This record gives sequence, C-alpha cells and structure tokens, in this order.
Amino acid sequence: MAYKIDENTCIACGTCIGECPQGAISEGDFYVIDPAVCIGCGTCADVCPMGAIAPEE
Repeated sequence: MAYKIDENTCIACGTCIGECPQGAISEGDFYVIDPAVCIGCGTCADVCPMGAIAPEE
C-alpha cells in the first residue's frame, strides 16, 4: 500500500526525501509520494516530525 502526504500538515522539511529507499518522494509546492514507485515500507511516515504521512486508504 502506498503512502500519501497531507499537504495541509506537511511543512516541507525534507526529512522524508532522504529516508525513502525508492526515491518516491518529490518536491514542489508541497511534497508528493508517487504511488507507482512507493513500496509501502512506511519509513517516510516514521521520520515525519509532523505526522503528515499516512497509508492511502
């Protein structure tokens, strides 16, 4: 299951980008996880200081 970043909670700190083993997170106005690349490991959610990342429903 892929993860998703809540754009209203994300502060664009960049912590998740460096932790993603697949490089599935990209930067823009806010950070986005590419569901086609995400392997659902949850590493990004574990390191997010804002709790802005959760599994897609």
